[in-house]
Amino acid sequence: MEVVTAHGPAGVLLDEADHPAFLLVLTHGSNGSVDAPDLLAVRETALGLGGSVARVTQPFRLAGRRAPGPVAKQDEAWLEIVGMLRERAGNVPLVQGGRSNGARVACRTAAAAGAVGVLALAFPLHPPRNPERTRVDELRSAGVEVVVVNGDRDPFGVPDGADATQVTVLAGERHELNRDPAAVGRAAEPWLRRWAG
Repeated sequence: MEVVTAHGPAGVLLDEADHPAFLLVLTHGSNGSVDAPDLLAVRETALGLGGSVARVTQPFRLAGRRAPGPVAKQDEAWLEIVGMLRERAGNVPLVQGGRSNGARVACRTAAAAGAVGVLALAFPLHPPRNPERTRVDELRSAGVEVVVVNGDRDPFGVPDGADATQVTVLAGERHELNRDPAAVGRAAEPWLRRWAG
């Protein structure tokens, strides 16, 4: 479906459970898509736990741009999309997440969206070879539980265990988390299960 926001239309692929235990809203990285292997693995895990899953293509990507543009506009559009999805899903826990830039959006907007938690895949702690430009405050200021899944070879860095509720580091994985996507789903499963009860 298409959702019109103040900053352009967004695309939503929605897998709805008949009686969802929770709503998981996921999004892509700056130059990625909602068909990234790690996102699909988490989607399968969430569906298996009785959740509804929405994969959101943000307005900048739907427009064909690689860069997300101003943070404020990206976050405003995200909150509009999530608001519509929450209305549709009813009164169930909202978990939001994404990979890379999408993980940053999910952290920045978690409190305003009313999320119970954030699943941050391949959180880009800093630009490659530029560790002094840290984005750790986005993790620390989410205001909700944040579960991070990163690869140990990620050139964007790996958050410290003290920076989030839980940090799982997958051996041999780089930023794409595509070597063993099922491991990403397994890493997310215990935490997602909390909202399935």
